[in-house]
Amino acid sequence: MVSEEQVDQESINEQPVEVEEGLVGEIVEEDSVTIESEGDGLQAQLEAANTRADDNWEKLLLAKADVENIRRRTQKDIEKAHRFSVEKFAKDMLPVVDSLEMGLSAVADSSSEEGALKEGMELTLKQLLDSLKKSGVEQLDPISEVFNAELHQAISIVPSAEHEPNTVMQVFQKGYTLNSRLLRPAMVIVSQPAPPVDAKKIDEQA
Repeated sequence: MVSEEQVDQESINEQPVEVEEGLVGEIVEEDSVTIESEGDGLQAQLEAANTRADDNWEKLLLAKADVENIRRRTQKDIEKAHRFSVEKFAKDMLPVVDSLEMGLSAVADSSSEEGALKEGMELTLKQLLDSLKKSGVEQLDPISEVFNAELHQAISIVPSAEHEPNTVMQVFQKGYTLNSRLLRPAMVIVSQPAPPVDAKKIDEQA
């Protein structure tokens, strides 16, 4: 028969095994919780890193767009500076052209001497206008054209039955543009409808 002492000894020998199994289970559970916690932490770090990467990418695209806009504006400013760099010189030359044209209109063809002078002035005027044209300066001589407020300046409006209303009848001073931009408006006289014949008779009778 098994004695009570033997039974107690067996019970004592079995207890450490149960305790060890319990400790192992607790350790495994703690390790699982730790791994899960570390996994959640890594996932959060990954999401934060992706968010920062997206933000940096957007900033990079914005910076690139800003640089491109600055480059385009600078290019336009340079082109404009090249196109209109002669504006002051051209304005200074316009009175010279005016003087030559007035001199030509005043010269008579009666004598050979005056004819030679006129020919020389015409050649000088042509050379000057050609030089201005190479720099982008174009002359506006809108005789018989429709009045354009953007290019012409009316100094007088005269009734006329021979011209369509709002037509340039006479050019008092020619205008000029520089690369399609107005440099000086043409000074013109513009037509307006002539009063009716009946109105004239009434005025004469009055």
